[in-house]
Amino acid sequence: MRGDRFCRACAGCCEAGFTYLGLLILVAILALATSATLTLGSIVQRREAEQRLLEVGAAYRQAIASYLNSSPAGDRRYPGALAELLKDPRYPGVRRHLRQLYPDPITGKNEWGLVGAPGGGIMGVYSLSNAKPIKIAEFELANESFEEAVHYSQWVFIAGPTSRGSSATRALEGAPPAANAASFPAANPSLLSSPAAAAMFAPQNAAPAAAQPSQSSPLPNVPGR
Repeated sequence: MRGDRFCRACAGCCEAGFTYLGLLILVAILALATSATLTLGSIVQRREAEQRLLEVGAAYRQAIASYLNSSPAGDRRYPGALAELLKDPRYPGVRRHLRQLYPDPITGKNEWGLVGAPGGGIMGVYSLSNAKPIKIAEFELANESFEEAVHYSQWVFIAGPTSRGSSATRALEGAPPAANAASFPAANPSLLSSPAAAAMFAPQNAAPAAAQPSQSSPLPNVPGR
């Protein structure tokens, strides 16, 4: 009789042990699944931010090019500040090249690195983030140099003149004066490996141009001018 009770007690202990072990395994599986879900969600959010950066960068590039190529006769130049893209000071009325000043989708801040143009002005913008991009291939032709980037700060959106032979174009084809060397982003040494970029920038020997803060409204899905 006592033997039967002992056997039943042992069986109960074994069942409780297996139940506890199974519970531990289940908790571990749930923890791994939760971690994987959070990681996947973070990757998805980063990819969405990357896509917005490409869209916003393209909007700035197009706006700067529009500003340059719509210059009045005798006043062909790049904008002196990003705010000039909202209201071109060279015209008496309101002429916009950009709808609003967009924040950096990666950092979430209203600050951009600024690329100085030969002769003065802003010819491009870039993110101040040093995070590693997820996207490394299949860029559009205008962004093909981004395939070599190891930081978002190397995604530099540069605008150039559309007409050949102008003084601005000839300046871009040579090294800019020393006064503009500080405009080259010091975080972007790999850009010098690109022939197009090497023709635009002097060797880096200074810190990047100060980012320009701006007031902006929330970023729409697709930026436009």
